[in-house]
Amino acid sequence: MRIRIVDAFTDRPFAGNPAGVLLLDAFPEDDWLQKVAREVNHAETAFAHPLPAGGEADWALRWFTPVTEVALCGHATLATAHVLYATGAHSGAARFATRSGVLVAAPADDGAITLDFPTAPLTEVELPAGAAEALGAEPRTAFDTGPDVGDLVLELADEKTVRALAPDHKALAACSARGVIATARAEDPGRGYDFVSRCFFPNVGIDEDPVTGSAHTALAPYWSERLGRSALTGLQASPRSGLVRTEVRGERTLLTGHAVTVIDGELHA
Repeated sequence: MRIRIVDAFTDRPFAGNPAGVLLLDAFPEDDWLQKVAREVNHAETAFAHPLPAGGEADWALRWFTPVTEVALCGHATLATAHVLYATGAHSGAARFATRSGVLVAAPADDGAITLDFPTAPLTEVELPAGAAEALGAEPRTAFDTGPDVGDLVLELADEKTVRALAPDHKALAACSARGVIATARAEDPGRGYDFVSRCFFPNVGIDEDPVTGSAHTALAPYWSERLGRSALTGLQASPRSGLVRTEVRGERTLLTGHAVTVIDGELHA
């Protein structure tokens, strides 16, 4: 069967966040899905198959890290939509049935794809014991992102502090269910982004994720409230880096980005 590696939230190869994408006739056993994701060894591998016409969704979609299935993934959804449009397997808005409900992807004329995701609920919490030491910086605020995202959002003093982080990933794993999102306001919004972030997910086998769509369902409402605008652009300042355009619409958040196929081959297993 065909397997593709797609770099998401970027318009050039070898940047953004790579995801494996497989279009199937149906989902095989979970053990096989997990083995493929472990073999691909990217943050996520997406598996999708078409659903009967006339239902609430067009495709069933699941996401696996190298060690576990996850409830929500933005970059692998973007990568899957990119493959559907690039191969002609789907045209127009694509509706995905997932563990987080029906998610919609819509293409634009310039090649960008917009995802319609649930907005993460933000609840201010006390900083977990040892979090500052594990992260290597003292956060200004700490927010829980709810069960679907499962992260802890920590605002740091400035962009330089976010970029310089070198956390203790093993210690950081005790701070939240999935991971920790470190963020700060952009030092210079004239450079094309409004806020920066880095995302650490040791609990699902990913020390640092290159560009995390699901994290932006929490970052978008967080920074929209503070900056007074519903439409913003976030830069995830990982070594690969990537941009996510966001727009908060109440209980839904739109995430827009490009994607590039870098590998297109066959899976012999």
